[in-house]
Formats: sequence, C-alpha cells, structure tokens
Amino acid sequence: MNDLLIQLLNQLGVPLQYLSLSKTLSGIVLILLASSISYYLVKHRIVALLNSIVTRSKNTWDDLLISHQIFTRIAGLTPSIVILFLVPHLLEDAVSISIFLTTAVKVVMVFQVAHCLSALLNVIQSIYQQKETAKYLPLNASIQVIKLIIYLIATILAISFILDRSPIYLLSGLGALTAVLLLVFQDTIKGLVASIQISANKMLAPGDWVELPQYGADGDVIEIGLNTVKIQNFDRTVTTVPTYALISGSFKNWRDMFKSNGRRIKRSIIIDIGSVCFYRAEDIEPLKEIRLLKPYLEQKQQELNEYAVQNQLATDDKLNHRQLTNIGTFRAYIEAYLKSHAKVQHQMTCMVRQLSATSTGIPLELYFFSNDQNWVNYEGIQADIFDHLYAMAPNFGVRIFQHPTGFDWNRS
Repeated sequence: MNDLLIQLLNQLGVPLQYLSLSKTLSGIVLILLASSISYYLVKHRIVALLNSIVTRSKNTWDDLLISHQIFTRIAGLTPSIVILFLVPHLLEDAVSISIFLTTAVKVVMVFQVAHCLSALLNVIQSIYQQKETAKYLPLNASIQVIKLIIYLIATILAISFILDRSPIYLLSGLGALTAVLLLVFQDTIKGLVASIQISANKMLAPGDWVELPQYGADGDVIEIGLNTVKIQNFDRTVTTVPTYALISGSFKNWRDMFKSNGRRIKRSIIIDIGSVCFYRAEDIEPLKEIRLLKPYLEQKQQELNEYAVQNQLATDDKLNHRQLTNIGTFRAYIEAYLKSHAKVQHQMTCMVRQLSATSTGIPLELYFFSNDQNWVNYEGIQADIFDHLYAMAPNFGVRIFQHPTGFDWNRS
C-alpha cells in the first residue's frame, strides 16, 4: 500500500524533494477519511439495523441495550481499529508520527472499552432493578466499585502506553502509594463498607421513608450510592447524606409501619381539673340515649348497685356510695367510639389512658392505629376523630383546657 501511494504521487507530478512529506500528509488524510467513513457506516447503517431488530423483538431486556447506547459506544471503537490497521501501512516512513498516532489511538481505545463496559454494567443494573429483590439488595454501590476498578485499570494501561512500559512495571510502584490511595479514597472505602452492611442487613431500600434529624432529612430514599444516599424531603428538596453516616449514627425507618397495615395516632385531650365531678342520677339519664355508651352505663349501674347491697349502704348515703364521674364516662365513650370507628385498625392496640395531672389539667391520651397509612388520609382521620370528641365533651360536663384568651376576658 505504501508503494502504491508513492506511485500515485509520482503520477500526479509531485517533486521528489516533497515526495516524503506528501506521502505522509496523504497517508494521514487517507487514514482520517477511512476512519470517518467506517464510523459513519457502522453507526448509521449497522447500529441502525441492530436497533430496529431489537425494537421489533418481543423481549424487553434488550431494549435496555438501546437506552444505554451499548451499540453506539461499541461503534465508537471502529475509527480506532481502522487507524491501528492503516498506520503501519500508510505511515511506515514517518516513525514519530506513526508512534504518536498509535499511542493516542490505544489510549482512546482503552477508555472507550471502559466506557462500553460501564454502559453494560448499567444494563445489568437496570435489569436487576426490575426484580423484587433489588429493592432490599441494591447493586448501586457494587456497580460503582466495579466501574471505579475498570477506569483505574484503563488509566494504568493508558499510562503504560504513553510511557511505553509494561503495566506490571507500573503496578509494582503502587505499593508505595498505598497510604496516599487510602487517604484519597477513604470516603469511597467507608461508603463501600457501609453499602455492604446496609444491603446485608436490609437497613434501607429505595422508596423507604426515613428521618435523619441531624442532616435535616425527612422523606423518601430515591438512590443509594457508593458515597451518598439521596433523600427527597416532603417539600420536594433533596438531601444528600454520606452512606457511612447511616451506620455510624442512627436514623428512623418507617418501612415496617407501612407493612403493619396500621399507623399510630397518639394524642391527648387536656381536661380542666375544675370541671371533674360526680354524676347525679338526673345527669346520667340523658347519657343513656348515646348508643355507644349505653352498655357501659348499664354495666356500671349494675356494679354500683351490687356494691351498695354488699356494703349495706343507704340510698341517701352519697359519701360512701361509688359514683360515676364525668371524666371516667367521657373516657369510656372515647374508647367505645374508637373501637366502633371504621378507620381504626382493630387488630392493634386501642386504648384511652389517663396520664398524671399537670399544671394545664388532666391529659386523656388516645393511643390507637389508623388502618390507612397514606399521609393525607391519616391526617384527615385524625382530625375527624378529634373534631368529634371536642364537640362531644360538653355533653359529659367536662371542659377542654386552653389558656385564657381575649374572648374569655370579655365574657367574664
């Protein structure tokens, strides 16, 4: 091919003193032209044909080859292969240029191969994410480590091509740089260890609702990476947290709450101590009209009568008789109301307890679970229940405590 090019230049009348330079320049032009044509044919003909075949196939996994541009990246190797093939034939006399082009092409090819392998790993990751197990065993960290190793090897090979030394010669010198590498990649190493522990112990998965107050994060996990975990907060901002911080500190994961089919509601109603009193007989009669409270009143009335008979108490002996209180009856009504509510999870704890009195009154704490974990619905259920209880409180003769306001002073 070299002789053929010289003959062609002689036929074109190129002077002898410029023949060597013309041959070199012509060789370079032919190499660039051949590499460009080959790249065009492979990318716009062969790759286009492969894409159409994959698109028409019934499989879904092979569509990922197109979305991650596997064929396009492989096509990027074509010009380098053509140049490596043509340089020894067309630039035989231009040794320095030949060495420069060969070295440059080898460096480009190494990183292009690494680029192709990176895209292939993305395909594997996408296929894995479609499986159910991928939720609790994410491959992000492992894929990133493999990519790091691939590009590190590519860098070593590229340096070996530039220095014209064996890669083993360069690797032998890495021992002295171990301390420096550990310092530079300390976050990556800690992130790798943390990712392994998170995956092995199923501590975290994409889609989990987590809280990390020390980082201001409260929302859904959208990505678990080698160095960072991305959390989308409920105000649509994204907080980036170091992966190793999840195992070096503590965080709250709400995953099991969603699995349990119940979401806890724990709130108190503060009763004014001054409104607590015993019921008289005439006070109880209107309460019997409350359907939810009727069984409780009948049971308590029977217990009080039995107590009076056993202790031989006179009917007018109010001091020694057991009597119903308005706060106790209100507490019984709340418990009956919750147990009959359609939005309360009845397979979980449901109780109303009286806490120690404080300077603001007596807290009646409601502890139960809703059967709807959706945040909006959960807040609506909670609000509806307490709206009803606040409105029902006056029927029991109890007052809900609140600090005096301007309306209270005007009313007095």
